[in-house]
Amino acid sequence: MVPDDSSSRNAIRNLLTARSIRDFGDSFVAVLLPVYLIQLGFSPFQVGLLATVALFGSACITLAIGMFGGRHDHRRLLVAAAGLMVLTGIAFAVVSDYAVLLLVALVGTANPSSGSVSIFAPLEHTILTRHAAPEQRTAIFARYSLFGAMAGAVGALSSALPEYVSAGEAGQFAAIKGMFVVYAILGLAGGWFYARLPVAEPIPAESVTGLGPSRAIVCQLSALFAIDAFAGGFVVQSLLALWLFETFDLSLTQAGLFFFWSGVLSAFSFPVAAWLSQRIGLVNTMVFSHIPASLCLIAAAFAPSLTAVLILLLIRSALSQMDVPARSSYVMAVVTPAERPAAASFTAVPRSLASALSPALAGAMLTGTFKAWPLIICGVLKIVYDLLLLARFRHVKPPEEQPR
Repeated sequence: MVPDDSSSRNAIRNLLTARSIRDFGDSFVAVLLPVYLIQLGFSPFQVGLLATVALFGSACITLAIGMFGGRHDHRRLLVAAAGLMVLTGIAFAVVSDYAVLLLVALVGTANPSSGSVSIFAPLEHTILTRHAAPEQRTAIFARYSLFGAMAGAVGALSSALPEYVSAGEAGQFAAIKGMFVVYAILGLAGGWFYARLPVAEPIPAESVTGLGPSRAIVCQLSALFAIDAFAGGFVVQSLLALWLFETFDLSLTQAGLFFFWSGVLSAFSFPVAAWLSQRIGLVNTMVFSHIPASLCLIAAAFAPSLTAVLILLLIRSALSQMDVPARSSYVMAVVTPAERPAAASFTAVPRSLASALSPALAGAMLTGTFKAWPLIICGVLKIVYDLLLLARFRHVKPPEEQPR
């Protein structure tokens, strides 16, 4: 059953609010996490390993959602995930043992990428698609991404708070712990908005069969998305922040300001992506915005000054996320309604697994003499992904792009 317009508007509003709250917390955690771990005495490799474990854990939970989530109320699953966010924040605030932190990263919601690699995303995508007409779907996903990115930008800016409110390393360390408590409180707030989502009419058990007629296309998309995610794992936000800290001795204030403007530029690229997709198509939007962004990332590895690096990275931010609403919309469009929860999860899981492999490698590279290898590898692999995606799917059109 498709809810009436009022119910759909309320559902989308609550979902966008919850997403904004979550991304606000994810963003400051992504910047503060490497600083916190380094102050605890851990190495860059250990920071990268923890990011790998966090992404791997997210992938496992997302896979379970894809296999069994269609049989359950998505609202309740989102509330449970918000509860896990609360426990994650509390655990990071009180635990200092590395082995325990790895366990928290594995089963919790800490998101070192501050992006769409999250156990929340497949459920949110399914709910959004249920409440959107086909011709509005990409625009709604763009709005969903816009709200999240703007909240993430403010969250990145707030990562400088420990430096402002405390004096000395000990005071800053205590303030960072306080930010993890704030993260837990944000989980409570997000859970409240998830609880306000309307109850959907359950899909009959016999209809929940995972992937069906769209299995081949989802598997091919998943393989390509895995390449993209493996590449992106080399420069997840936590590791990009660590690279800037290690290479240019950036302060938390400077890093927070940079990631704020990075998030703002990403946010305003999402409506542009929705507009562009109506003119050149979803696949072309993904590819032709992504390649210039990857070239900027490669150029940043060789830039002669911090100013040049930051300019190139900001240009990349204005382009690199335009594929996000287009990708989400495309996956939901090319599968049947009964397959959407499974498709959302089975395209997200390889992304999470693949992105979990590279942070530890990037962390090891950051201990070498030339620390920019992660940027180069990320940029080259993403260009390979874009060319493969264009070659395979440029003729596979979603319903709104089909000839009438």
